[in-house]
Amino acid sequence: MAVIFLRSLLYNVLFYLWLVILLILAIPTFVMPPGTILGVAKFWARSSIWLLRVICGTKVEYRGVEKIPSGPLVVASKHQSMWETFALLQFFEQPLYILKRELEWIPFFGWYLKKAGMIGIDRAAGGRSLLKMARQAREEVNKGRQLIIFPEGTRMPVDAPPSYKPGVGQIYVNCGVTCLPVALNSGLFWPRRTFLRYPGTLIVEFLDPLPPGLSRNEFIARISTVIEEATQRIVETARTEQAQLFGRVPGVSDRS
Repeated sequence: MAVIFLRSLLYNVLFYLWLVILLILAIPTFVMPPGTILGVAKFWARSSIWLLRVICGTKVEYRGVEKIPSGPLVVASKHQSMWETFALLQFFEQPLYILKRELEWIPFFGWYLKKAGMIGIDRAAGGRSLLKMARQAREEVNKGRQLIIFPEGTRMPVDAPPSYKPGVGQIYVNCGVTCLPVALNSGLFWPRRTFLRYPGTLIVEFLDPLPPGLSRNEFIARISTVIEEATQRIVETARTEQAQLFGRVPGVSDRS
């Protein structure tokens, strides 16, 4: 575990240092088209994933990439870690996130979020803010963007009972486009509330797209079923691998 600790410490230092360097180097993008800063963000994602493999021994396997549709899209992903918030960027031409408005206040980082056309939401404003967010999301998706959402609303521990929010179903209905479900097991390698990063094979699986036109309730039922079944399968695959590496799943008691 001492080796994992030291490698994790090194990775985190380099991860945030590299982010700061790119934030500075990207300053000229303020006078460039929005797609330029998205390109920088995708490069940051790919390079951070490469660093994770080199330093921490965390490989990444992407399954079902051929299932990703082109054009406007809602991407509904399992959310176990910070990792997928940047890792999924690289697969979509014009990725779009809904995020806390407070993030837009962070110098440089928040300014880039605005430049990239991300949607900030004021959670304290209640229903009015949610209606505004839904309208903005529909408008942006209709422009051909890919809206990446996390149906549970926040990062969930690996073994936590699923909690899919009904508002996600309304976003899908409002946008009226195909939805791509995504399962993953990132919480076993980049767990929340700790800086430790574990070796093994992190799996991201793009599942069969759901067509537009489902009712809100039908969408929630289907999306939760397919994501949870696939997630359970790939989590068990990773745990078997980790048990072979360590004789047990490291830090499992800290991930609940």
